[in-house]
Amino acid sequence: MKRMLRVGSRRPRLCFDGWIAGLGTASGTRIVLGHWPRSPFGPFSDVMLERSDGERLLFAPTRRTAEFVGDTYHFDTVRVLPVDVAVRAGTWTVTAGPLHLRFTTGRRTLLGHLLRAVPGPLARRPAWAAVTDRIARTLLPGVRTRGSAGGGRREWYGAQDLLSIRDLSGTYDGEDLGGLAPVEPPVRFGFGSVPHRPALTRVTTTVETGRTSTVLGADG
Repeated sequence: MKRMLRVGSRRPRLCFDGWIAGLGTASGTRIVLGHWPRSPFGPFSDVMLERSDGERLLFAPTRRTAEFVGDTYHFDTVRVLPVDVAVRAGTWTVTAGPLHLRFTTGRRTLLGHLLRAVPGPLARRPAWAAVTDRIARTLLPGVRTRGSAGGGRREWYGAQDLLSIRDLSGTYDGEDLGGLAPVEPPVRFGFGSVPHRPALTRVTTTVETGRTSTVLGADG
């Protein structure tokens, strides 16, 4: 079934509810995994990957998700391919074309405890993300909770939890990525990076599109 957002004088806002994992590796490859159980496109996951030479890649499971994410952020290469994510007892397993990844979450950080204390409806509001942007810039250098995205869009991140990531293993095109490392240098997909220390963030992402934008929820 197709789902269409209304188009009118007010710019449509699309909400993506799920998790973002920011990972660095000893090889210099940095990875941002988006896992979205609820979105205008239905459940899906995508992978943004920046290689040590600076090449930025997007792996997305359908043409529509690839087009939307590719228009919102900046990539050198976009590939449409299955992105499979399995979670069991704090261990995440990710398969996306040439990428095979496994990581394990650790304890909730102090900031994570503070984020969980914020009522969910408030944390998900773009106005709250605007308030927390200055705090994020101070506590997590490079992280932004609001900004301008590609295609004339605006974006807000409403974080509700933050877990550390304690270990990682993976390969890309059959080559070992090495162990867990800081996300350094920061990734360059959008207006901000992920935390320097590898972490998993529970988040609602709100994207305000152009006035004439139309989004279909069907796969393809």
